[in-house]
Amino acid sequence: MNFTSKAMTTIALAAAMTATFAADTIKIGVAGPFTGGSSSMGVSMRDGVKMATDEINKAGGVLGRQIQLIERDDEAKNERGVQIAQELINKEKVAATVGYINTGVALASQRFYQEAKIPVMNNVATGSAITHQFDDQPENYIFRNAAHDSIQAPMIVEEAITRRGFKKVAILADSTNYGQLGREDLEKALALKNVKAVAVEKFNIKDVDMTAQLLKAKEAGAEAVLTYAIGPELAQIANGMTKLGWKVPMIGSWTLSMANFIDNAGPGGEGARMPQTFIQEPTTPKRQSFIINYLKTFNPKNARIDSPVSAAQGYDSIYLLAAAIKQAGSTDGPKIKAALEDLKAPVEGVVTTYNKPFTAKDHDAITANIPVFGEVKGAKVVYAYPDDQKKASEIRVKDANAKGALVIKK
Repeated sequence: MNFTSKAMTTIALAAAMTATFAADTIKIGVAGPFTGGSSSMGVSMRDGVKMATDEINKAGGVLGRQIQLIERDDEAKNERGVQIAQELINKEKVAATVGYINTGVALASQRFYQEAKIPVMNNVATGSAITHQFDDQPENYIFRNAAHDSIQAPMIVEEAITRRGFKKVAILADSTNYGQLGREDLEKALALKNVKAVAVEKFNIKDVDMTAQLLKAKEAGAEAVLTYAIGPELAQIANGMTKLGWKVPMIGSWTLSMANFIDNAGPGGEGARMPQTFIQEPTTPKRQSFIINYLKTFNPKNARIDSPVSAAQGYDSIYLLAAAIKQAGSTDGPKIKAALEDLKAPVEGVVTTYNKPFTAKDHDAITANIPVFGEVKGAKVVYAYPDDQKKASEIRVKDANAKGALVIKK
């Protein structure tokens, strides 16, 4: 055999080995905004997913196979999300997909997974409708391990009206599906307390001047501003209040914890409060290990995860899927779905320990007893209430009876 023949044989063997490896991997899609205004959530989620995948692969993978992540940037655009879903299903042949940061992208895209009978684990998007989009169908392939807005909105209202005693509140929400569905949830939660917002204002993504909306809220006598939006526009609300010399508390959805709110708002963002499933503090051995490994692996600025909630829920989502694939003994979509709906063994995560997190009729892993209130303080999110911090080492587990916000006596 001459040199050329040997070289060709070596190349052919290498190609065959590569093809075999690719065929033997378990492909999982990762879809989220890795650029643009939502990117602090998307990148943090992706990093959490990568970290969990690396740990699982180093431990031998699942069913003796390595997990291969197929990452796609949806740019927080519905049409891009639709394209990616079709590509991941038809070209990449993924066994499942994790991600979705933006409610609108999730609602536009996940119908393709439903049709293909491939599970989706929403690990950040919180729109209440996400896991109920296909309630009219006999089977549902859409799961979630994030605190949905029907949990968050009542918590926000409870914080503003009951805990802090505000009589007049304004709502400022962006024009996306996320903002407007969240605004509806806030109004429903307020109505249950016989309260109506004194001002309800809308703005668009990339708006930089909230003066008109804030003046209406101020003139109506608002004592607090309730928000449903993402970081950059939330910062414009805080900065707008500073320019007007009008400082009232901001209480909103979990996105007030985003780095691009905290950094862009500066002192104007101090004191903002929001529901959180995870706060970057080493309150359990699992959380301590997660934080140490994340900071070591990705080296974020100021040793602060841009979006701790996104990172933690992204991390947990992979372990939930891995547990289901292992239990199913298969990468077949219907079998993974069935396993998720009846997980036999608890899954230790960063947010919680998932013990029977899903059933055939309940595809939300997080219930209202799990989130706590965070507060922006010193350019990071900390526990808003000392009692929550004292009890943070106690794992809050799913309570199927905790349908709405916790009832807190004033």
